[in-house]
Amino acid sequence: MPAFRPITRRQFAAGATAAALARPAIARAADAHTLRFVPQADLTILDPLATTAYPTRNHGHLCWDTLYGVDEHFAPSPQLAEGHVVEDGGKRWTFTLRDGPVFHDGEKIRAVDAVASIKRWMPKDTYGQTLAKRLDEIRVLDDRRFEMRLNRPFGPMLDALGKATSYPCFIYPERFAAVDPAKPFSEVLGSGPYRFVKAEWVSGSQAIYQKFDKYVPTPGGTPSLTAGPKLAYFERLEWKIIPDASTASGALQAGEVDWWETTSPDLRPVLLKAKDVVLERLDAGIYASLRFNTLYPPFDDPAVRRSLLKAVQQSDFMSAANGDDPTLWRAGVGCFPVDSPLASSAGLDALTSPRDVAAARAALQATGKTGAKVVALHATDVGNQNALMAVGVDLLQKVGFDVTDANSDWGTLLQRRANKAAPDKGGWNVLIALFTSNEFNTPAGNLLLRANGADAWFGWPEAPKLEALRESWFDVADAAAEKTLGAAIQEQFFQDLPYVPLGQYFTETGYRKGLTGVRRGMVMPLNVKWG
Repeated sequence: MPAFRPITRRQFAAGATAAALARPAIARAADAHTLRFVPQADLTILDPLATTAYPTRNHGHLCWDTLYGVDEHFAPSPQLAEGHVVEDGGKRWTFTLRDGPVFHDGEKIRAVDAVASIKRWMPKDTYGQTLAKRLDEIRVLDDRRFEMRLNRPFGPMLDALGKATSYPCFIYPERFAAVDPAKPFSEVLGSGPYRFVKAEWVSGSQAIYQKFDKYVPTPGGTPSLTAGPKLAYFERLEWKIIPDASTASGALQAGEVDWWETTSPDLRPVLLKAKDVVLERLDAGIYASLRFNTLYPPFDDPAVRRSLLKAVQQSDFMSAANGDDPTLWRAGVGCFPVDSPLASSAGLDALTSPRDVAAARAALQATGKTGAKVVALHATDVGNQNALMAVGVDLLQKVGFDVTDANSDWGTLLQRRANKAAPDKGGWNVLIALFTSNEFNTPAGNLLLRANGADAWFGWPEAPKLEALRESWFDVADAAAEKTLGAAIQEQFFQDLPYVPLGQYFTETGYRKGLTGVRRGMVMPLNVKWG
């Protein structure tokens, strides 16, 4: 099979863009009270604990609030919380809520809501699962106060409660917090700066949000990532679902939309020349991986998973996803991103030594799994997902697997990846997993590093040695010891291999000139206004 060449896709996109720009420009609507925003993909799931999909996460930050927020340097600060007291050597935490915040139905946010929400969040989240093991009791003290009693100190408590992504600990009304995330709720009753207008939601077309006039922002801090006051300057926020990159680019340049969350690298030269468009890099980039389903053959066998390593060329994946300019991506990436304090060369020769597809084929043959059937989930309507899996399918076939390229839209992929049935019964074997790089800076936040079986992220790996090393990280006292432990984790990671790191690439957001107040750390349409 010929090698995948991303140039064809880029040439097509460039031609489409030229056609789009030939249209007469349509001025931005005079209604300055509406912000038109193009998310990276469609909003298909409303419950933020039902998926790690970023459109749902971003939707969550508009509609709900967290007890704490974190800034772009990951320093936590209060949001719904007024503050906390730590006693008994770090084993007793007492939290106090601010007086004033209400849910969108006017009901006050109470400690009972916070406790129920934390209980719902803990089984799903990587931090939360570790906290749950150390938690003896969580109880309501009164309307504004609740207490956690631990059997062992949990140092990253505020990092956990304030994390911005995968999964944020949003505070829901108590009755919503009682809903099993496996059966996600479809009604949105939040407390955040925007209300979700479900009556105008059209999947695949648009999602609409209305300013919540009774929102009470935190009184202190500088807006950054999810820290500081969250302000809604626009009365109405319209998410416009535009899967085609050239169409989104043309709409941004023409003023038909105001902000495009994640621009396409193919169209970067065009957008850089557009006089009314600003391109900006707001975060540490995207960590890309090939995730295995370990429940079924052939990837239930670590030796089969490791057989791929010798054939993986991270630069091939990165150039497909983000273009040929090597300043826009990084190769040589292990289980921690390149800027992580835990990044190391331990075991990394598995990906950086000379590449040898024949050796990979021989390794697979030694397992007796040559010709094994593999179902690859492939979302063709999301550019980076499409490009990365196209390379992935080609790689799997070259190594010797019989691959079914399961093309679908993004929403269908999200539904199917949760299916634990056999691959030929609606399940899957491999998919592309993309997360903001800074999520993976430590073992605490690296969702894909968890190998605790049924409680792990989709793919459900089980690796006791890797889990034990991760657990020990929470009790390490200094940076040098953390670095040593990080190297040990990466060595074990390449033995268990719950996923293959594909590299790290940097994205840019694009918005109309004149839009000010853009937050650093994550693309979030809050605090922005014209002029």
